[in-house]
Amino acid sequence: MTWIKRIGFFLLTNILVMATFSIVTNIAGYFGFSLHAFGLDLGRLLIFCFTWGMLGSLISLFLSKFMAKWMMGVQIIDPKKASAAEMEVYRKVESLAQRAHLPMPEVGIYHSEEVNAFATGPSKSSALVAVSSGLLNRMNSQELEGVLAHELSHIANGDMVTLTLIQGVINAFTMFIARIIAMLAANAVRGGSDDREGNHGTAAIVQFVVTIVLDIVFSILGSIVVAYFSRQREFRADAGSAKLAGRESMIRALESLRGLSGQPEDERGAAIASFKISSHKGGFFSLFATHPPLEERIAALKAAR
Repeated sequence: MTWIKRIGFFLLTNILVMATFSIVTNIAGYFGFSLHAFGLDLGRLLIFCFTWGMLGSLISLFLSKFMAKWMMGVQIIDPKKASAAEMEVYRKVESLAQRAHLPMPEVGIYHSEEVNAFATGPSKSSALVAVSSGLLNRMNSQELEGVLAHELSHIANGDMVTLTLIQGVINAFTMFIARIIAMLAANAVRGGSDDREGNHGTAAIVQFVVTIVLDIVFSILGSIVVAYFSRQREFRADAGSAKLAGRESMIRALESLRGLSGQPEDERGAAIASFKISSHKGGFFSLFATHPPLEERIAALKAAR
């Protein structure tokens, strides 16, 4: 059922992209701009943007576990050499993975005063769960179990793949629409037709600048969309944690995080922020937050009792 929903969402987002494309081309036609007349092969452009946009996201997904280990300095726990604290983390993950009917992921610890944890990896069978040393030093056993159950719920829900599909579609959408608008702007500078005399050098510069600017603007707007879906999956992972470890464990973990909200974030983890247990963004920047406010997450868990 999870895969059916994921495929359905993927198809829906692509339909929305094509609908937007249709609107843009029709508006251009209404104002007398024929994209085909300017030599723009829309089919090839769409294939190029979709392939390039998805390829970048898929590559980042397949490299996610390796990159997370490298950026955060994650030390994988070896049960034969682990300390008592490390074995507690390992055994909890092992037990929770069995309850969730998941293959045993790699389990690691990264040294940071940040109180956080994350899960990443290209698939359920090749996943990584890591916790910070700061979290181990500040949370008790029950709170730790709630956090680990939350991360395993992300793996069970296939959140890494889902976010990759969303980001890939956003990338393709950004590239496609930016290049159409840039082509229209360039041809407006040329005088509306390839056959007329015009300042082709200026037009080329206009096309380049407009493409770069719109790539940046649309990427920023797209990140708001990605962040919205990321926040929704946090509520689902909280609910999953409540089922695996008990609602009280997840509530206590979130309350502990709320009490430690003044702690600094580890800047090394900016690239994997959406896969952590919490993040610190408020005000206008809440639009870009990958996690809902802790108060909302706690309230949602209490309301589900």
